[in-house]
Amino acid sequence: MRMRVYGAVLAALTLTLVGCSGKADTGGGAETDKTGVKTGEGVTDSKITLGALTDMTGVYASLGKSVTQAQQLWVKETNAAGGICDRQIELTVRDHGYDPQKAIAAYTELEPDVLGFAQFIGSPFVAAVEQRVDGQDKGIVLPQAWSANLLGSEYVRVIGATYDVETINLIDYLLAEKRITEGDKIGHVYFEGDYGENALAGSQHAAKEAGLTIVEQKIKPTDNDMTAQVSALKQAGVKAIVISAGPRQAASLVGVAAATGFNVPVVGNNSAYAPQLLATQAGKALQKDYYIGSSTLPIGDAAEGPAKLAKAYAAQYPKDGLDNGVIAGYNAASVFGEALKKACESKDLTREGVGKALLTIKGFGADFGISHDFTDPAAPSTRETVIMKPDAKTPGGLKVVRPAEVAPAAESFASKS
Repeated sequence: MRMRVYGAVLAALTLTLVGCSGKADTGGGAETDKTGVKTGEGVTDSKITLGALTDMTGVYASLGKSVTQAQQLWVKETNAAGGICDRQIELTVRDHGYDPQKAIAAYTELEPDVLGFAQFIGSPFVAAVEQRVDGQDKGIVLPQAWSANLLGSEYVRVIGATYDVETINLIDYLLAEKRITEGDKIGHVYFEGDYGENALAGSQHAAKEAGLTIVEQKIKPTDNDMTAQVSALKQAGVKAIVISAGPRQAASLVGVAAATGFNVPVVGNNSAYAPQLLATQAGKALQKDYYIGSSTLPIGDAAEGPAKLAKAYAAQYPKDGLDNGVIAGYNAASVFGEALKKACESKDLTREGVGKALLTIKGFGADFGISHDFTDPAAPSTRETVIMKPDAKTPGGLKVVRPAEVAPAAESFASKS
């Protein structure tokens, strides 16, 4: 059974907001334009409309802002180059503030009028509408979420390694660097729900493979002070800590550990860092022995892909800083764009046509450090993870300490959706 954050609440919301109503009238089914291209929802002779369901005012506000602005930059660049299939791209954005009612209501509002969603932040919210997406809507949804519970859908497609695989790769880094060894205990502080529990599945698998013991500390997204968790893990004698939570919790964990003389390496999933943390009291500690996993190079990397994007983003948004949400958002929009181009070549810009086109894409995204394969909906688009370290001197606040690799334990691991 698929796990659900706020399970009962979201189940009720799904029934209330999406389950009981049929599709809105969008003026009929698929049509064919004068060039022979089939079209449907969100597509006219001159425009393709995509949706973005983001968080600009909730717990992931900094991520949501950079992801959305990066996608708006992609739209501007794409339209300046002539658009796709002789059509301009339009991005319709809704901020749900990481609120389940607002998220599902926003999906219900936009769904009839968009071809698909280039962004949907929040795996529990995506999970709540996934059955409807697969059953009747059939519009591509590219979530800014990496829970393995979202795998298996032809239309909801995770871009990057899922949290379980990413966590295995993070622990492999600690093993390779001889920071931990067989017989050691490692702590795992994680959010209750899809994100944290999926990451925990990864740490448990890595521990079994390497002869380690996991000491669990489950927390809620509202828990911001990690003093109790650090105390418990210190008493347990752990040699390293994994954190699968938000930036605020990571900063508290690393800061409290440093202040109490608990000097162990800490590794975090891609959602457990924001460069704004470097300006806090925890900034110095974060730069000492904290590491982050991601499915792309950091935005401050000197490679051509990140460097070109960083320059374009800074020119478009000169008052805003850089973070990895820029690459994540731009990458997702680019994936959708590639599917649109292939669908145009097949003369089928309907939702089903774009879904089929996405299933043909592989070898995508190498400019940002990792190649993605979308041919298997049951698998993440990659199993590789880039390991990075906070660095205040680098634009975007992260530098690479290990390029993209996949641990043997991650290669053989089967995520459970």
